[in-house]
Amino acid sequence: MTNRLSESSTPPRWGMVVDVNRCVGCQTCTVACKHWNDTQPGVQWRSVIDVETGRYPNVERFFLVVGCQHCAVPPCVPVCPTGATQQRDDGLVTMNYDSCIGCAACAVACPYDARTIAHEHQWYYGTETLQEESARHPEREGVAQKCTFCVDKVDEATSRKLDPEVDFDVMPACAASCISNAISFGDFNNPTSNVSTLVHDQPTIRLNEDLGTDPQIKYLYSTPTVPGRDADADDLDEKHQSDPTNPLVGKRQNFWDWRATMNWCLGGLGSGLAVSAWVAYVIGQISMQATHQLQLIAGVMMLAGLFFVWLKLGRRWRAWRALWRPQTSWMSRELYAAGVFLISVLVTTQISQPVVGLYHLAGFAAACFLLCQARILHSAKGIPAWRTPRVPWLIVVSGLFEGVGLTLLLVSTNVVSNDGTFYLDPSKLAGVMVTLALLNMILWLGYRYGADRAVRPPLANRIVDNMSWPLLIVGHLAPVLLALAAWFHAADTSALLATAGFLVIAGGTFWKCGLILKASYQNGFTLSRLPQRGSGTRAAPSLVA
Repeated sequence: MTNRLSESSTPPRWGMVVDVNRCVGCQTCTVACKHWNDTQPGVQWRSVIDVETGRYPNVERFFLVVGCQHCAVPPCVPVCPTGATQQRDDGLVTMNYDSCIGCAACAVACPYDARTIAHEHQWYYGTETLQEESARHPEREGVAQKCTFCVDKVDEATSRKLDPEVDFDVMPACAASCISNAISFGDFNNPTSNVSTLVHDQPTIRLNEDLGTDPQIKYLYSTPTVPGRDADADDLDEKHQSDPTNPLVGKRQNFWDWRATMNWCLGGLGSGLAVSAWVAYVIGQISMQATHQLQLIAGVMMLAGLFFVWLKLGRRWRAWRALWRPQTSWMSRELYAAGVFLISVLVTTQISQPVVGLYHLAGFAAACFLLCQARILHSAKGIPAWRTPRVPWLIVVSGLFEGVGLTLLLVSTNVVSNDGTFYLDPSKLAGVMVTLALLNMILWLGYRYGADRAVRPPLANRIVDNMSWPLLIVGHLAPVLLALAAWFHAADTSALLATAGFLVIAGGTFWKCGLILKASYQNGFTLSRLPQRGSGTRAAPSLVA
């Protein structure tokens, strides 16, 4: 066959066009993908979802081929702390399994549910067969894996001077196997390619276009011919989006479990404590000795949080590679901030004469650590409850709020000793407590009722609503009342401040666990309009006159 790649002087931009009107839902592409790529049970790089809309008797059905969209602006690439996820010059988003640590940052960043992490190998028939043994890929265990548009075939086409658009030997397995010719693969940068011609001549839709990822799988759709159906109607109303059985509705993420959550709980609390101690020292509220003690406690908590994250990694002994991408990855920046903080605290412990600059450096590094944690969640574009603009502010303010609470708890219970020349003024601490509580409450209410609500799926909004009142009462109102009581109380206020601090910590832990573990529904598949299979000229003619 002739190689049409030479017709274009620009580098290719590989993509796919899926004709929804032609797809019959046979799953041949799914099977072909599994066969060619030797994926284990439960791992599907390419799948076809069955979508039904409407109500009886006006029920409509179509099939949607989904997988990695090989976005022009892939959100999974910048969040990778090791550089395992890369984008080539031809647009293909590939995986380097030898560099991946299995942190799942790319999985929660992907708005198309295209990533899978299999921590243990499974067999189709209970025990390993000879065929499965020869096809096993141990390099994929414990790391992220996804569709690559059969990059090995594409590269073979280049070396053999073939065209993956028309030569079946080097065409992606899903496109080569499609029995209805619904999947077309080609170069969007070539105006004469098959895919360019298809999208030029017919209307197309793409998944989650509003996210700005520019996905490179485009779907051809037909204008409905059923009487009474609006061609521009979107049937995915709130009722459909609230149905967990709807295949277009995102499922709750399972990549970051309680171990990863502990990093935000312990790490956020520890960094908030370190920042609070630093600020208190700067304004002359606590001694250098007390500041150092609080920083040591904060360091232990931050290390504990990172240790739980390490337990979650699919390839734990590659964890050091997470330092490779500080230019884009907030996870890498978090590790560098933690390193600077811990080194500063340890050096301060070892020297005989205190160096004020080290205390300032530790406080600044702790603030950077807290900011990095906030940005990690915000970078997870595949989780609508995390990517909203208020989430970073909530993480930062909540960390500071919890840090003040823990400072109150430790100082009020004499766990941390203070120099006699320094006095922890309850009125000032109570004032700080009330200010941060009000700010945190405003941010949370804005997150619950504001523009963030429209971004989150209804299933996530239910979780947020159920958390709201317990959080406001236990984590905000009660600590404020106790702090005000301590403010105006003339006698010993240690018990009041200690209780207030404990409630603040409990409230922060409660909402972080709820946000990360319960409200973390994946994006799902949103379409600007729903196609109708069988109503176009490329398939069987409509039965409607």
